[in-house]
Amino acid sequence: MSKPVVTFGEIMGRLAAPDHLRLRQTRELEVTYAGAEASVAVSICNFGGSARYVTALPKHALADATVDSVRGMGIDTQFILRTDEGRLGLYFLETGANQRPSNVIYDRADSAIAITPADHYEWDQIFTGAQWLHLTGITPALSENAANATLVAAKIAKAAGLQVSIDLNFRGKLWNWDKTKKARELANATMRTILPFVDLVIANEEDCHDVLGIQAGATDVHSGSLDTSRYPDVARQVVRQFPNISKVAITLRESLSATHNNWGAMLYDAAADRAAFAPLDEQGNYRPYEIKNIVDRVGGGDAFAGGLIFALTTSELSEPQTAVNYAVAASCLKHSIKGDFNYATRSEVESLMGGSASGRVVR
Repeated sequence: MSKPVVTFGEIMGRLAAPDHLRLRQTRELEVTYAGAEASVAVSICNFGGSARYVTALPKHALADATVDSVRGMGIDTQFILRTDEGRLGLYFLETGANQRPSNVIYDRADSAIAITPADHYEWDQIFTGAQWLHLTGITPALSENAANATLVAAKIAKAAGLQVSIDLNFRGKLWNWDKTKKARELANATMRTILPFVDLVIANEEDCHDVLGIQAGATDVHSGSLDTSRYPDVARQVVRQFPNISKVAITLRESLSATHNNWGAMLYDAAADRAAFAPLDEQGNYRPYEIKNIVDRVGGGDAFAGGLIFALTTSELSEPQTAVNYAVAASCLKHSIKGDFNYATRSEVESLMGGSASGRVVR
């Protein structure tokens, strides 16, 4: 088996209104367990790779259930820290439709991972035998403790020779632990301490602007149309600010409505100064997947990150064009799956990469 990819971050209870009901309409909530970094680990194991998930959780039955949910996917959970203080974070989801967007309500204050100091984790043991660490900008948004733990993890992993990736994942509702700074200011100051230890940055079309102040020209992400020719320059600006970064992936979502998106991505290789876009049409031109009946878009970005990391750590998929093809196809399929986790298989992803997009019954 391949060396494990380590992911570090919070896993929560996800309480979702059924179907497309609004939260104020329902008296029943569907309970699953979810978190960006856990979702990435699930994808990697589901595709046949190896993953190790690290977080902090309280000692009670609901937290046990969150561990069961990832352990059942084959993820190594031995380094999950169980604490006497702190709570299980929650988020409430209202799934949008047509022109009504989805909405998330966070209930994560004083969660176990938010109050656990960095030195409580056994980092040296966590990274033993591992090849990669994946982080997101969500964890450092939770608290000063969580931000410091993210930074320490990146530093120790890098010193141990691991590749380090981070999804910028700007969440304006979470960046509030320093009341002297606005959300974007706090994100900018914090993430700039972590990025010098990163090899791969993953972002969407808004993250680079919200976190780093870098924008794709006059592109309007809410217009339903993106000028993809501007994104290689965005990646170059990221690398110019942080020369240690070797690759930048930017997901390209054209949101026509809550249930109709066009979806693709770009992977920029700094050493070659070359950008690979996916998916491509028969003429080799960028042509996004049209996803017209989204089942659940939450976790779509994590499915992309998991697919990309799996591809980059799998020899036959690691060439940049192939890797971004795989990641985009994996994420496209996730939009058809309810819940945060991507249950699409490697064979299904490779079938979509090969052009099988009709959705016909497989008998």
